[in-house]
Amino acid sequence: MSIKISGAPCSWGVDDPKNPFLPPWERVLQEAAQAGYKGIELGPYGYLPMDITLVQHELSKNHLTIIAGTIFDDLVSESNLENLLKQVDDICSLITKLPPAPQEKGQNFPTPYLVIIDWGHDERDYKAGHPDKAERLAEEDWNRMMNHIRTISEKAWKQYGVRPVIHPHAGGYIEFEDEINKLMEDIPYELAGLCLDTGHLYYSKMDPVQWLRDCADRIDYIHFKDIDLEMYEEVMNEHIRFFDACAKGVMCPIGQGIIDYDCIHQLLKDINYQGYITVEQERDPRNADTSLQDVSQSLTYLKSVGY
Repeated sequence: MSIKISGAPCSWGVDDPKNPFLPPWERVLQEAAQAGYKGIELGPYGYLPMDITLVQHELSKNHLTIIAGTIFDDLVSESNLENLLKQVDDICSLITKLPPAPQEKGQNFPTPYLVIIDWGHDERDYKAGHPDKAERLAEEDWNRMMNHIRTISEKAWKQYGVRPVIHPHAGGYIEFEDEINKLMEDIPYELAGLCLDTGHLYYSKMDPVQWLRDCADRIDYIHFKDIDLEMYEEVMNEHIRFFDACAKGVMCPIGQGIIDYDCIHQLLKDINYQGYITVEQERDPRNADTSLQDVSQSLTYLKSVGY
Protein backbone atom coordinates (compact mmCIF):
# COMPACT_ATOMS: atom_id res chain seq x y z
CA MET A 1 0.00 0.00 0.00
CA SER A 2 1.06 3.55 -0.69
CA ILE A 3 -0.72 5.61 1.97
CA LYS A 4 0.10 9.02 3.41
CA ILE A 5 -1.38 10.15 6.74
CA SER A 6 -2.36 13.82 7.02
CA GLY A 7 -4.01 16.02 9.65
CA ALA A 8 -6.84 18.53 9.96
CA PRO A 9 -7.62 21.65 12.03
CA CYS A 10 -10.69 19.99 13.58
CA SER A 11 -8.27 18.07 15.81
CA TRP A 12 -7.65 21.47 17.43
CA GLY A 13 -11.40 22.08 17.77
CA VAL A 14 -11.66 24.10 14.56
CA ASP A 15 -15.11 23.39 13.12
CA ASP A 16 -16.89 26.73 13.36
CA PRO A 17 -14.67 29.58 12.10
CA LYS A 18 -16.75 32.03 14.18
CA ASN A 19 -15.98 30.25 17.46
CA PRO A 20 -14.16 32.83 19.64
CA PHE A 21 -11.98 30.15 21.28
CA LEU A 22 -10.18 28.88 18.17
CA PRO A 23 -6.39 28.59 18.35
CA PRO A 24 -4.41 30.69 15.83
CA TRP A 25 -4.14 28.93 12.48
CA GLU A 26 -0.37 29.40 12.50
CA ARG A 27 -0.19 27.37 15.73
CA VAL A 28 -2.26 24.56 14.19
CA LEU A 29 0.12 24.28 11.22
CA GLN A 30 3.15 24.40 13.50
CA GLU A 31 1.85 21.70 15.83
CA ALA A 32 0.71 19.47 12.95
CA ALA A 33 4.25 19.57 11.59
CA GLN A 34 5.70 19.05 15.07
CA ALA A 35 3.56 15.91 15.44
CA GLY A 36 5.03 14.52 12.20
CA TYR A 37 2.33 15.24 9.63
CA LYS A 38 3.39 16.29 6.12
CA GLY A 39 -0.05 17.37 4.90
CA ILE A 40 -3.08 19.11 6.40
CA GLU A 41 -6.57 20.16 5.37
CA LEU A 42 -7.51 23.80 4.99
CA GLY A 43 -10.20 23.50 7.65
CA PRO A 44 -13.62 25.19 7.50
CA TYR A 45 -14.08 28.07 5.10
CA GLY A 46 -12.89 31.28 6.74
CA TYR A 47 -10.39 29.79 9.18
CA LEU A 48 -7.21 30.07 7.15
CA PRO A 49 -6.98 33.42 5.37
CA MET A 50 -7.61 33.51 1.62
CA ASP A 51 -4.15 34.99 1.16
CA ILE A 52 -1.98 32.75 -1.02
CA THR A 53 1.32 34.41 -0.11
CA LEU A 54 0.67 34.30 3.63
CA VAL A 55 -0.64 30.72 3.66
CA GLN A 56 2.15 29.50 1.42
CA HIS A 57 4.75 31.07 3.70
CA GLU A 58 3.40 29.26 6.76
CA LEU A 59 3.04 25.96 4.89
CA SER A 60 6.61 26.16 3.60
CA LYS A 61 7.94 27.08 7.02
CA ASN A 62 6.33 23.93 8.42
CA HIS A 63 7.04 21.67 5.40
CA LEU A 64 3.31 21.03 4.89
CA THR A 65 1.07 20.68 1.84
CA ILE A 66 -2.71 21.21 1.67
CA ILE A 67 -4.61 17.95 1.11
CA ALA A 68 -8.16 19.32 0.88
CA GLY A 69 -10.47 22.26 1.35
CA THR A 70 -13.97 21.89 2.79
CA ILE A 71 -17.46 23.19 2.16
CA PHE A 72 -19.20 22.60 5.49
CA ASP A 73 -22.53 24.32 5.05
CA ASP A 74 -26.25 24.07 4.32
CA LEU A 75 -26.53 22.19 1.01
CA VAL A 76 -30.33 22.11 1.10
CA SER A 77 -31.57 25.72 1.05
CA GLU A 78 -31.99 27.38 -2.33
CA SER A 79 -31.05 30.71 -0.77
CA ASN A 80 -27.58 29.35 0.10
CA LEU A 81 -26.51 28.30 -3.39
CA GLU A 82 -24.82 31.60 -4.25
CA ASN A 83 -22.81 31.37 -1.02
CA LEU A 84 -21.80 27.77 -1.83
CA LEU A 85 -20.59 28.74 -5.29
CA LYS A 86 -18.54 31.59 -3.84
CA GLN A 87 -16.93 29.10 -1.46
CA VAL A 88 -16.02 26.85 -4.39
CA ASP A 89 -14.33 29.78 -6.12
CA ASP A 90 -12.48 30.98 -3.03
CA ILE A 91 -11.35 27.57 -1.80
CA CYS A 92 -10.36 26.17 -5.19
CA SER A 93 -8.60 29.39 -6.19
CA LEU A 94 -6.45 29.06 -3.08
CA ILE A 95 -5.69 25.35 -2.94
CA THR A 96 -4.84 25.05 -6.64
CA LYS A 97 -2.19 27.76 -6.35
CA LEU A 98 -0.41 26.10 -3.43
CA PRO A 99 2.30 23.46 -4.01
CA PRO A 100 0.58 20.09 -4.56
CA ALA A 101 1.10 17.05 -2.36
CA PRO A 102 2.84 14.10 -4.04
CA GLN A 103 0.46 11.79 -5.87
CA GLU A 104 0.74 8.21 -4.71
CA LYS A 105 0.93 5.37 -7.21
CA GLY A 106 -2.57 4.03 -7.77
CA GLN A 107 -4.30 7.09 -6.26
CA ASN A 108 -7.62 7.67 -8.05
CA PHE A 109 -7.38 11.47 -8.26
CA PRO A 110 -4.62 13.85 -7.19
CA THR A 111 -4.97 16.12 -4.20
CA PRO A 112 -6.14 18.67 -3.24
CA TYR A 113 -9.78 17.61 -2.89
CA LEU A 114 -12.92 19.61 -2.23
CA VAL A 115 -14.72 17.88 0.66
CA ILE A 116 -18.47 18.57 0.52
CA ILE A 117 -20.47 18.26 3.76
CA ASP A 118 -24.07 19.19 4.53
CA TRP A 119 -24.41 21.02 7.83
CA GLY A 120 -26.51 23.56 9.69
CA HIS A 121 -29.87 21.98 10.56
CA ASP A 122 -30.87 21.96 14.24
CA GLU A 123 -33.50 19.27 13.75
CA ARG A 124 -30.82 16.85 12.54
CA ASP A 125 -27.96 18.04 14.75
CA TYR A 126 -29.82 16.91 17.89
CA LYS A 127 -30.58 13.52 16.26
CA ALA A 128 -27.01 12.77 15.19
CA GLY A 129 -26.30 9.08 15.60
CA HIS A 130 -30.01 8.15 15.81
CA PRO A 131 -31.20 6.74 12.46
CA ASP A 132 -34.48 5.65 14.04
CA LYS A 133 -35.34 9.14 15.34
CA ALA A 134 -33.98 11.56 12.73
CA GLU A 135 -36.39 12.98 10.20
CA ARG A 136 -35.43 12.58 6.54
CA LEU A 137 -35.69 15.25 3.88
CA ALA A 138 -38.80 15.42 1.76
CA GLU A 139 -38.19 14.31 -1.82
CA GLU A 140 -38.28 17.87 -3.17
CA ASP A 141 -35.70 19.04 -0.63
CA TRP A 142 -33.48 16.02 -1.23
CA ASN A 143 -33.55 16.59 -4.99
CA ARG A 144 -32.63 20.24 -4.48
CA MET A 145 -29.67 19.22 -2.32
CA MET A 146 -28.54 16.76 -5.01
CA ASN A 147 -28.79 19.51 -7.63
CA HIS A 148 -26.67 21.79 -5.45
CA ILE A 149 -24.06 19.05 -5.03
CA ARG A 150 -23.98 18.51 -8.80
CA THR A 151 -23.60 22.24 -9.44
CA ILE A 152 -20.75 22.82 -7.00
CA SER A 153 -19.03 19.56 -8.01
CA GLU A 154 -19.12 20.46 -11.69
CA LYS A 155 -17.72 23.91 -10.94
CA ALA A 156 -14.87 22.52 -8.83
CA TRP A 157 -13.93 19.89 -11.42
CA LYS A 158 -14.50 21.69 -14.72
CA GLN A 159 -13.28 25.14 -13.71
CA TYR A 160 -10.45 24.24 -11.31
CA GLY A 161 -9.63 20.57 -11.84
CA VAL A 162 -10.34 19.86 -8.17
CA ARG A 163 -11.88 16.48 -7.42
CA PRO A 164 -15.05 16.82 -5.29
CA VAL A 165 -15.65 14.19 -2.60
CA ILE A 166 -18.86 13.97 -0.58
CA HIS A 167 -18.51 13.32 3.15
CA PRO A 168 -21.46 11.81 5.06
CA HIS A 169 -21.44 13.62 8.41
CA ALA A 170 -23.20 13.06 11.73
CA GLY A 171 -25.81 15.77 12.24
CA GLY A 172 -26.30 16.62 8.56
CA TYR A 173 -28.85 15.39 6.00
CA ILE A 174 -26.36 12.92 4.49
CA GLU A 175 -25.59 10.72 7.49
CA PHE A 176 -27.34 7.37 7.65
CA GLU A 177 -27.23 4.17 5.62
CA ASP A 178 -30.33 4.92 3.55
CA GLU A 179 -29.11 8.45 2.79
CA ILE A 180 -25.63 7.34 1.69
CA ASN A 181 -27.14 4.67 -0.55
CA LYS A 182 -29.51 7.21 -2.10
CA LEU A 183 -26.63 9.67 -2.56
CA MET A 184 -24.69 7.03 -4.51
CA GLU A 185 -27.73 6.42 -6.72
CA ASP A 186 -28.19 10.13 -7.45
CA ILE A 187 -24.58 11.33 -7.80
CA PRO A 188 -22.48 9.30 -10.27
CA TYR A 189 -18.85 8.57 -9.45
CA GLU A 190 -17.83 10.39 -12.62
CA LEU A 191 -19.04 13.61 -10.97
CA ALA A 192 -17.92 13.15 -7.35
CA GLY A 193 -16.31 10.51 -5.17
CA LEU A 194 -16.86 9.63 -1.53
CA CYS A 195 -14.88 10.64 1.53
CA LEU A 196 -15.89 8.11 4.16
CA ASP A 197 -15.11 8.84 7.78
CA THR A 198 -14.67 5.90 10.15
CA GLY A 199 -15.78 7.89 13.20
CA HIS A 200 -18.91 9.30 11.62
CA LEU A 201 -19.87 5.88 10.28
CA TYR A 202 -19.58 4.32 13.73
CA TYR A 203 -21.30 7.27 15.42
CA SER A 204 -24.22 6.87 13.03
CA LYS A 205 -24.65 3.11 13.66
CA MET A 206 -22.68 1.77 10.69
CA ASP A 207 -19.74 -0.63 10.57
CA PRO A 208 -16.72 1.27 9.16
CA VAL A 209 -15.08 -1.91 7.85
CA GLN A 210 -18.18 -3.01 5.99
CA TRP A 211 -18.79 0.43 4.48
CA LEU A 212 -15.19 0.89 3.36
CA ARG A 213 -15.39 -2.53 1.71
CA ASP A 214 -18.81 -2.06 0.11
CA CYS A 215 -18.01 1.43 -1.21
CA ALA A 216 -14.44 0.66 -2.30
CA ASP A 217 -15.06 1.64 -5.92
CA ARG A 218 -16.50 5.03 -4.89
CA ILE A 219 -13.92 6.11 -2.30
CA ASP A 220 -11.31 8.70 -3.25
CA TYR A 221 -10.36 9.87 0.25
CA ILE A 222 -10.74 8.64 3.84
CA HIS A 223 -10.95 10.28 7.27
CA PHE A 224 -9.88 8.35 10.38
CA LYS A 225 -11.37 9.03 13.81
CA ASP A 226 -11.80 6.90 16.91
CA ILE A 227 -14.68 6.71 19.39
CA ASP A 228 -14.52 6.49 23.17
CA LEU A 229 -17.18 3.82 23.71
CA GLU A 230 -18.10 4.80 27.27
CA MET A 231 -18.62 8.44 26.30
CA TYR A 232 -20.45 7.41 23.11
CA GLU A 233 -22.95 5.35 25.09
CA GLU A 234 -23.42 8.30 27.44
CA VAL A 235 -24.13 10.90 24.73
CA MET A 236 -26.44 8.52 22.86
CA ASN A 237 -28.74 8.83 25.88
CA GLU A 238 -28.67 12.63 25.88
CA HIS A 239 -30.43 15.33 23.87
CA ILE A 240 -27.20 16.80 22.57
CA ARG A 241 -25.72 18.44 19.49
CA PHE A 242 -23.00 16.53 17.67
CA PHE A 243 -20.19 18.99 18.43
CA ASP A 244 -21.29 19.22 22.06
CA ALA A 245 -20.80 15.45 22.20
CA CYS A 246 -17.33 15.97 20.71
CA ALA A 247 -16.62 18.62 23.35
CA LYS A 248 -17.40 16.02 26.02
CA GLY A 249 -14.74 13.73 24.56
CA VAL A 250 -16.63 11.24 22.38
CA MET A 251 -13.66 11.31 19.96
CA CYS A 252 -10.30 10.01 21.19
CA PRO A 253 -6.85 9.42 19.70
CA ILE A 254 -6.66 6.66 17.08
CA GLY A 255 -6.07 3.28 18.70
CA GLN A 256 -7.57 4.25 22.06
CA GLY A 257 -11.20 3.72 21.09
CA ILE A 258 -13.59 1.09 19.80
CA ILE A 259 -12.70 1.15 16.07
CA ASP A 260 -10.50 -1.74 14.90
CA TYR A 261 -7.67 -0.16 12.91
CA ASP A 262 -5.81 -3.45 12.48
CA CYS A 263 -8.86 -4.80 10.66
CA ILE A 264 -9.17 -1.60 8.62
CA HIS A 265 -5.48 -1.83 7.67
CA GLN A 266 -6.03 -5.30 6.25
CA LEU A 267 -9.17 -4.16 4.46
CA LEU A 268 -7.35 -1.26 2.81
CA LYS A 269 -4.81 -3.77 1.52
CA ASP A 270 -7.63 -5.98 0.22
CA ILE A 271 -9.31 -3.13 -1.67
CA ASN A 272 -5.94 -1.73 -2.77
CA TYR A 273 -6.58 1.74 -1.37
CA GLN A 274 -3.81 4.15 -2.32
CA GLY A 275 -3.46 7.80 -1.42
CA TYR A 276 -4.35 9.96 1.55
CA ILE A 277 -5.98 9.37 4.91
CA THR A 278 -6.59 12.28 7.27
CA VAL A 279 -6.63 11.85 11.04
CA GLU A 280 -9.27 13.87 12.88
CA GLN A 281 -10.34 14.17 16.52
CA GLU A 282 -13.11 16.71 16.90
CA ARG A 283 -13.09 18.52 20.25
CA ASP A 284 -13.85 21.74 22.09
CA PRO A 285 -11.20 24.29 20.96
CA ARG A 286 -10.85 25.29 24.62
CA ASN A 287 -9.17 21.89 25.04
CA ALA A 288 -6.72 22.47 22.17
CA ASP A 289 -3.77 22.42 24.57
CA THR A 290 -3.91 18.60 24.41
CA SER A 291 -4.21 18.49 20.61
CA LEU A 292 -0.50 18.14 19.90
CA GLN A 293 -0.24 15.22 22.32
CA ASP A 294 -3.33 13.51 20.85
CA VAL A 295 -2.51 13.89 17.15
CA SER A 296 1.04 12.70 17.91
CA GLN A 297 -0.35 9.61 19.64
CA SER A 298 -2.68 8.91 16.70
CA LEU A 299 0.16 9.06 14.19
CA THR A 300 2.48 6.97 16.36
CA TYR A 301 -0.21 4.31 16.74
CA LEU A 302 -0.98 4.14 13.01
CA LYS A 303 2.72 3.77 12.20
CA SER A 304 3.02 1.01 14.82
CA VAL A 305 0.35 -1.09 13.08
CA GLY A 306 1.79 -0.68 9.60
CA TYR A 307 0.27 2.44 8.07
